[in-house]
Amino acid sequence: MSGVLRVGNASGFYGDRFSAWRGMLDGGELDVLTGDYLAELTMLILGRDRMRDPDLGYAKTFLRQLEGCLDTALDRRVRLVTNAGGLNPAGLATAIRALADRLGLPVRIGYVEGDALARPDALSANAYLGAFGIAACLDAGADVVVTGRVTDASLVVGPAIARFGWGRDDLDALAGATVAGHLIECGAQVTGGNFSFFIELPDGGHRPGFPIAELHPDGSAVLTKHPGTGGAVTVETVTAQLLYEVGGPAYLGPDVVTHLDTVRLAQDGPDRVRVSGVRGTSPPETLKVGVNTLGGFRNSMTFVLCGLDIPAKAALVRAQLEEAVGRDGLEFVLARTDHPDAADTETASSLLHVHLRDGDRARAGRAFSAAAVELALASYPGCTLTTPPGDAIPYGVFTADTVPQDAVAHVAVLPDGTRVPIVPPPVTCLEGAPLLHQALTGGPSLPGSGVSRRAALGTVVGARSGDKGGDANLGVWARTDATWAWLRGWLTVERLAELLPETAPLTVTRHELPNLRAVNFVIEGLLGPGVAASTRFDPQAKALGELLRSRIIDLPAHLHPKS
Repeated sequence: MSGVLRVGNASGFYGDRFSAWRGMLDGGELDVLTGDYLAELTMLILGRDRMRDPDLGYAKTFLRQLEGCLDTALDRRVRLVTNAGGLNPAGLATAIRALADRLGLPVRIGYVEGDALARPDALSANAYLGAFGIAACLDAGADVVVTGRVTDASLVVGPAIARFGWGRDDLDALAGATVAGHLIECGAQVTGGNFSFFIELPDGGHRPGFPIAELHPDGSAVLTKHPGTGGAVTVETVTAQLLYEVGGPAYLGPDVVTHLDTVRLAQDGPDRVRVSGVRGTSPPETLKVGVNTLGGFRNSMTFVLCGLDIPAKAALVRAQLEEAVGRDGLEFVLARTDHPDAADTETASSLLHVHLRDGDRARAGRAFSAAAVELALASYPGCTLTTPPGDAIPYGVFTADTVPQDAVAHVAVLPDGTRVPIVPPPVTCLEGAPLLHQALTGGPSLPGSGVSRRAALGTVVGARSGDKGGDANLGVWARTDATWAWLRGWLTVERLAELLPETAPLTVTRHELPNLRAVNFVIEGLLGPGVAASTRFDPQAKALGELLRSRIIDLPAHLHPKS
């Protein structure tokens, strides 16, 4: 089939802009509108919901959003595809039918299941399914398709398969659609949200619009947004999102391995970026599985340390709390936010964050917080806390596993109730396709003039960072060819350790993406046991890129922006 498939996105996470579904439907022409709700942490939240009520386990917000726009979607023949089904796609499909009946709207609903795996020791275990189940539901005439844990990009790849009739061997086209799906899955993050150079956007990043991918039969796409919406779509905003939460150049998925080092971006007019050249190879023989387990209980208290002798004050608190509740599971983090000779209390103070993780709720709960509060009149001078005593809360641990593709019962449930098994790909690659560019520790060193100026690294590069379980990724891109020629040789793993000392003891892998003038670092174990259990100040590594950009370096003078 020919033509262009216009796929929009109205949700990048569970809690995203509530009005986006309505706004995207009203804002202009669309064929399909998608919504992504399932971050790793969300699966833990939904798992706890379902423990309380077996009929839950899906993103309840989607139902409220749908109530205000289902009639519009049906009138305009915009098909809706979402992973809001979470741990209970059948339950959400039933709830949508009830909503449609109440509204007096005839709606055809399909859903995809089979991702849930039996793991008695886990709160939830879900395989990341591909896009062919979504396509089967759309081929059968579904107006709304609900899934559980599919890859985020599958929400876009599925409609493209249904529109263009791609098969399992259309690997380049599948890879191109995968890139388009990855680009719009996080909503406004590709249209100027969380963008390093937000102050350069037309509206200063005030309210970026949600994105649209115009897909073509060969898998190429144009990224854009509805006219009149905020933010911008530029090669750099697209580059930033392309680097988000990825690893090496070979991006493994259930339907195709997408080679990110083949992606080419070009400005195609105002708020239009063409994405082309993407190559795909056979998928791996396994599927990724996200496993959430309950790790225990956690609690935190924060002490304010003001004035002189900050380290000694922190040491006193540590000794007193260890004596009161024991050392096991305690973690102390001293944030030196104080300034010498400060004129007010806040700027003269540091913060001592104390965390406790334990399998015993009583110890992590009131026993710990009471011990902290009891120090108010019996510890360092000026003792005060920023938090009242509280109970411990349970936390989860996310880990990634794999299962063979043929071990998962991927099923599309069509609008008429027919259950269609989705067979796994007939050709797979044992280890995933080989990387086109191997992981590197640094690029070629280029001679310089020797003249430099002290400046922030972020004056010449952008960055985007994020989390994957306990690991973090940090993508850095150069704004010009000259900066790329320098950055490629300068920003090595060793240099990163100098600029971000917390990465020094960890395993860090560096990958190059020359088409994007970018390097991507995968930092193993930076987030400890994962987001829900992490006590790190930036638990999802969202600010790691901005920290790197803020570091003052000797920047070659010829790269320094003209003042």
